Amino acid sequence: METSIVIIGLVIALIVAIPVYFSARSNAASKSKILNIKKRFNPVHPENFALTESQSNKTLTIDQKNKKFILMNFNPNQQESTFVDLETIISCKLVPTTESHSDTIVKIDFEFQEKDTSKKIIIPFYDFDDDRIKQISVYQDHMFAKKWLKIIQDSISR
Repeated sequence: METSIVIIGLVIALIVAIPVYFSARSNAASKSKILNIKKRFNPVHPENFALTESQSNKTLTIDQKNKKFILMNFNPNQQESTFVDLETIISCKLVPTTESHSDTIVKIDFEFQEKDTSKKIIIPFYDFDDDRIKQISVYQDHMFAKKWLKIIQDSISR
C-alpha cells in the first residue's frame, strides 16, 4: 500500500515538474535573446533599457533617459528587431489597417516621423497573416500598442 502511494506521488511530481522545467528553460532563452539584442544596440549599458514588456512574440523596450526604442518581433516566420533613436523623431502614431468594407484590423504599424527630413519610418507591429489565434490577438496587441504609443510619445516630448 505504501509503495503504490509513493509511486503515485512520484508520477504526480513528474507531471508537474516537466512543464515547469521546460517553461523555465524557454523563459531563460527568451531573456538571453532580449539581452543580446539590447547589447547590440547599447553594448556599454544595455541595462539602460529599463522598461521592457513582452506580449504575443513581441518585446518592446525603451531607454527613456537616452531616448532609444527597440521593437523585437520573435515571430517564428520572421524574427527581427528594429531600433529607433527617438531624439531624431518628432512624432509617433499607430496606423491600423482594416479590411475593405469592414472594421476588422489586419495590420497595425508604428509610424515615426523624423525631425530633419520629415521622412516617415514604418515599423510593423501586428500582421493578421502572422497571427495564429487571429482576432483574439489583434485586440490584445492593439491595446498593447496603444500603451506603448503613450510611453513613446512621452519620451519624445521630454
